[in-house]
Amino acid sequence: METEKEKNAPFPGKLKIFSGLANPDLSQKIANCLNQPLGKVILKRFSDGEFHVEYEENLRGTDVFIVQTTNQPDSHIWELLIMIYAARMASAEGITAVIPYYGYARSDRKSAPRAAIIAKMKADLITKAGANRILTMDLHAGQIQGFFDIPVDHLYAKPVLINVLKNQYNEEIKEGSLLLVAPDSGATTMTRSYAKRVGNVPIAIIDKRREAPNISEVVNIVSSVPIENKTILMIDDLVDTGGTLIGAAEALIKVGAKKIDAQATHPVLSENAIQDIKDSSISNLFVTDTIPISLLKMIDKIKIISVAPLFAEAIKEIHNNGSVSKLFLD
Repeated sequence: METEKEKNAPFPGKLKIFSGLANPDLSQKIANCLNQPLGKVILKRFSDGEFHVEYEENLRGTDVFIVQTTNQPDSHIWELLIMIYAARMASAEGITAVIPYYGYARSDRKSAPRAAIIAKMKADLITKAGANRILTMDLHAGQIQGFFDIPVDHLYAKPVLINVLKNQYNEEIKEGSLLLVAPDSGATTMTRSYAKRVGNVPIAIIDKRREAPNISEVVNIVSSVPIENKTILMIDDLVDTGGTLIGAAEALIKVGAKKIDAQATHPVLSENAIQDIKDSSISNLFVTDTIPISLLKMIDKIKIISVAPLFAEAIKEIHNNGSVSKLFLD
């Protein structure tokens, strides 16, 4: 028996959204934006750690969207694969894996002669499990889209973040005291794009050397304008241990920056990142909800901006065979 909400849903009997265990809050927000109930699925582990996935509703002929971010990849990726495969075995007409944060994206090339390109292996596994399409956001390496043999819709958090940043730094933009900074060379293109949209503000680039994973050293600051008395906003796609942002912040303070803020789409926040950020020169860290942050990790410096409306709009366009490109900003 259908509930009243299901009867009044915009896509009754056609579109179903299911959530993995990685980020149920974001999944619920996406469903709410579409006036859709989350699909019913049993997700549990047996005593030996094996996953059990069982859909509690008919999927035959439906367009299924499975929302599962893949931080803590050893468990969340495997759960996603089983959910995809179970939907395929249940005769879903279409299966889109909605992956707000694509874990292992930093393993996108051979960093050593006998190293694995895990981002490619993960793409093959998702495709083999039965996904027909991928919907993701701010990939650490854009070329990962080419690892898939199925369509990939690559969203950017920028359309959601730009208005927030414009309001946050309205006075600094007017005064010409805002400087956007790429904390490493890999973030340069993203930083330029944000600078253009925020208000054609200048940018600077941190030249760093990475001696080992999660360990980096600031070497030089490249800027066409003086940094003294500037309000700094560092732009990156993710913050993991926080070492890159914190190191850049300390270097910028040394050369006279007035205030340091940072923005990163994906709050991985591993190891001692929370405490290190709390003790650092960073005043505010703007992140999205692609990865959940537990109440135990929340500090006043962290400001969370939801990307649920953007994912909801993308899902609607995909389901209706519309255009996702209208959601992009150059």
